[in-house]
Amino acid sequence: MLLEVRDLSFVYPQSEGFRLGIEELAFAAHEHTAITGPSGCGKTTLLHLFAGVLLPNRGSIRHHDVDLPTLSDAARRSFRIRHIGLVFQRFELLEYLSVLDNVLVPYYVNRDLKLTKDVREHGVQIARAVGLADKIGRPVTQLSQGERQRVAVARALITEPELILADEPTGNLDPRNKDRIVDLLLEVASTSGATLIVVTHDHSLLPKFSRTIEFETLTAQPAVAT
Repeated sequence: MLLEVRDLSFVYPQSEGFRLGIEELAFAAHEHTAITGPSGCGKTTLLHLFAGVLLPNRGSIRHHDVDLPTLSDAARRSFRIRHIGLVFQRFELLEYLSVLDNVLVPYYVNRDLKLTKDVREHGVQIARAVGLADKIGRPVTQLSQGERQRVAVARALITEPELILADEPTGNLDPRNKDRIVDLLLEVASTSGATLIVVTHDHSLLPKFSRTIEFETLTAQPAVAT
């Protein structure tokens, strides 16, 4: 298994209403999974735990032989940049950078990744693939919400990660671009052999995935707004 979760428990500090508990959950290499549930039920929290952005109060989150909660903050960050492509729901773009430089951010912040001419060209190709060919040099402040979302998707794919986590990657997109982005995520994951986990409340997308998980069936305790 590429990702395995066991005996997971998480609560936010000073939160009386939120509790997330998962006894066991696993994702195989090359698997394409959609996790669905209503907005605000805790899906974002779950993805952030998978990525090591948040730490559980108890339990293990293993990527192959690496248990993320046992790593230091710096080690988790380095592991995430090198092995995980994360599409944040709020994009987390750097507004003082251009579209292309936002796509290439992982290479700017991790010394283990070398920014070469081929990598830069790969970034241009991905930006084109998500429909931003005419905006590559533009500051992201000049983009629409949907265009910013596509930059976030391109950035998650630039390192060709073995695990792609996408949090509502189509939430701000029109129907044509919604299908385009999901198809791109699936194509890249299939080509590179990556495991893809997409969180969504859009049931029209579910037939595209090989596996669908209802969020409510994962939790030992009901989860509320993140």
